[in-house]
Amino acid sequence: MSGTWYKWLSLSAIVAVLDLYTKHLIQQAFAYGDLLPITSFFDLVRYHNEGSAFGFLNDAGGWQKWFFAAISVLAVIVMTYLIRKHRTEKLFCAGLALVLGGAIGNLYDRVTLGYVVDFLNFHYQNYYWPAFNVADSAICVGVALLLLDSFKKPN
Repeated sequence: MSGTWYKWLSLSAIVAVLDLYTKHLIQQAFAYGDLLPITSFFDLVRYHNEGSAFGFLNDAGGWQKWFFAAISVLAVIVMTYLIRKHRTEKLFCAGLALVLGGAIGNLYDRVTLGYVVDFLNFHYQNYYWPAFNVADSAICVGVALLLLDSFKKPN
């Protein structure tokens, strides 16, 4: 395996570690539901998401924990394979590495806690975007890079 392979896995590891560290800080400083206003449009909060993106299936009774964990494990395997196979395609691998790191961070929470810790809360007046975390941010940026990469490739 070349050094490029390790570079992409290192990026994933950095995302996962940063995600888990920031969640740890929030768990130490905040009780569930606590809110600290930072600006007129941004708060730090502590929220537990038992579902998936935007709280989808948040109140499904518990089965969703293992369902989303299984999907995450499968995604981690596929993304790792794709990074290895396409390790010289920088934009593609950077996108996958960010998604992979975010998936690992949220998977760790889901398996060890039974929920994902979210803490970044943006809003405008009484309109709130669902709270999210570093892993979710990395996944969104990674998906954007993958979309960008898809436009540059010939069919």
